[in-house]
Amino acid sequence: MPVYFDHNATTPLAPEVMEAMLPYMSSIYGNPSSVHRYGRLARNALELARQQVADLLGAQTNQVVFTSGGTEANNLALKGSLQAQQPARLALSAIEHAAMLGPAAQLEQAGWQLDLIPVNAQGVVTEAALQQTLSPQTELVSVMAANNETGVLQNLPALISAGRTIREDLLFHSDACQMAGKLPLNFSELGLDMLTLSAHKLYGPQGAGALIVSRRIDLQPQISGGGQESGRRSGTENLAAIVGFGQAAELAAQRQQQREQQALALRQQLQQGLVEQPGITVFSVDAQRLPNTLQFSVAGIDGETLLMQLDKKGFAVSSGSACQSGKTDPSHVLLAMQVEPVVARGSIRVSFGEQNTQAQVAQFIESLAQIRQQFN
Repeated sequence: MPVYFDHNATTPLAPEVMEAMLPYMSSIYGNPSSVHRYGRLARNALELARQQVADLLGAQTNQVVFTSGGTEANNLALKGSLQAQQPARLALSAIEHAAMLGPAAQLEQAGWQLDLIPVNAQGVVTEAALQQTLSPQTELVSVMAANNETGVLQNLPALISAGRTIREDLLFHSDACQMAGKLPLNFSELGLDMLTLSAHKLYGPQGAGALIVSRRIDLQPQISGGGQESGRRSGTENLAAIVGFGQAAELAAQRQQQREQQALALRQQLQQGLVEQPGITVFSVDAQRLPNTLQFSVAGIDGETLLMQLDKKGFAVSSGSACQSGKTDPSHVLLAMQVEPVVARGSIRVSFGEQNTQAQVAQFIESLAQIRQQFN
């Protein structure tokens, strides 16, 4: 089996999560909205999962809105919080995932003015850059907690404080899909209005996510129907996936420190092995990053070519966001960091998980050196 180094794209399902989900794919099949015993069993499981997700993030259960994943949660955050407003302005960091840039572009077509907040050479949104981008007409700001490519962390409390000097009632959202479960994350302490997370980034199932919403947001549903999720997201809940999401959130809370330490050791080992090889650029080395994430570029080798060569050697890595695979354009994240397009086009992302080992990293470094010799 190939060595899997692409955990930012998706994580394997934890065995404990699968075990928790199985009854809800067989014997416990009631609709959570039904009032009979089968429905009550399903409702109890749904609300337990809501509590587990809330506990991971320091949120209240009534702030958790379950969705089909991070993309839907991001769409709900933007369109649901701004729908009742007259078109004005919104600001996103220039390094957001396509799941944010896509709905923002739709709002722009509907008359909103979209302002992109620049980042510095390390991929960090500074307080000064944020303030220079905002205006009193800005209704909402969205800055991702951790970048999916570089792993760079943003100082959300400082950015929120800086933004509200421009407009006191400014709404602030963060896509935290990559950070949740990897580092401590407390919704109430951060001062956010909305936060997005996704189950399959933290050893849960694909097809489940959540938007955490503060009480001051009058969230307008984007899917109408039966009024599930307290009227904020209609549609019968994906119960088995949500149960798995809850179990994954509980495991993440229990194992976060252990996972962080293990991943950081692997990242440091890989970075040391890369900087010892000439012609390799490691991005964002001077910024705080996710412990499991490292992005680099090899001079003279296209990223897609290198990815395929590594795949032949038995390593599953990424050339950027999994949602952008197959595209030949250089990473918009790296371009926003003023990386030369020829360098950005050669980027590879490695993202570790709890099954990875130091022996695998050593093997990766050796295999990379062998591939480079073939191209010299």
